[in-house]
Amino acid sequence: MTPGMTETIPAIEPTTDVILRIRRQDGPDQPARWEEFSVPRRPNMNIISCLQHIAAYPVTTEGKATTPPVYDSGCLEEVCGSCTMIINGTVRQSCSALVKKIETPGEPITLEPMTKFPLVRDLFVDRQRLFGDLMRVKAWVPIDGTYDLGSGPPISLELQEERYPLSRCISCGCCLEACPQYTPTNHFVGAAVISQARLFNDHPIGKALKSERLNVLMEPGGVADCGKAGNCVEVCPKEIPLLESIAAVQRQATVQAVKNFFSK
Repeated sequence: MTPGMTETIPAIEPTTDVILRIRRQDGPDQPARWEEFSVPRRPNMNIISCLQHIAAYPVTTEGKATTPPVYDSGCLEEVCGSCTMIINGTVRQSCSALVKKIETPGEPITLEPMTKFPLVRDLFVDRQRLFGDLMRVKAWVPIDGTYDLGSGPPISLELQEERYPLSRCISCGCCLEACPQYTPTNHFVGAAVISQARLFNDHPIGKALKSERLNVLMEPGGVADCGKAGNCVEVCPKEIPLLESIAAVQRQATVQAVKNFFSK
């Protein structure tokens, strides 16, 4: 070792099993219950790997055989957005939730389903409302057909750098779960949908539908319903500047309202 340098000793993970406390519910109209499971500890394990072990060995810490907990997942690398759940009271992606970073010694890790979407079973919810709102605002670039349309219009580096963070959205629903304005009983579209509208409004071809998107977002449940709580930014796994998007779309909506007034 070089004189003056200190040796770095790698952290040693605990040898005890990982305890997960999972909120179970057999259906939306069934009573909820809690079940605890013990999972053998492995280096760098995440919540999904814990759930996979429990699915293979569905026995509680009390020794009671039960059904495997139901959850949703796909890519396992924070791209598909389907494994969102509430972990230790915070909404996040379970594939990127490393056990060693989220557990508290002596305490179980709690898993619960999101509360803003209809429950299907256990940790699995129906996010169709989010996808339906994305369809309402036409969150896509329109084209005339599947044939070769040639080179598209150039996009400046400045616009590209502005749009790229917005394109990272994975429709996971974290921002909606954390938003106090987004509830199961109202029609607020939420930060993800508003940000995606901005993404396509600023596209050279996508802006062809800009007025249609803004007119939808000017309706009840649209961008004016945002209370600027900022919770969405705190929980977004992709660190998207959601409040900036909301402010930008609100400015665009104001201009659109003026255009609508004088076009009558």
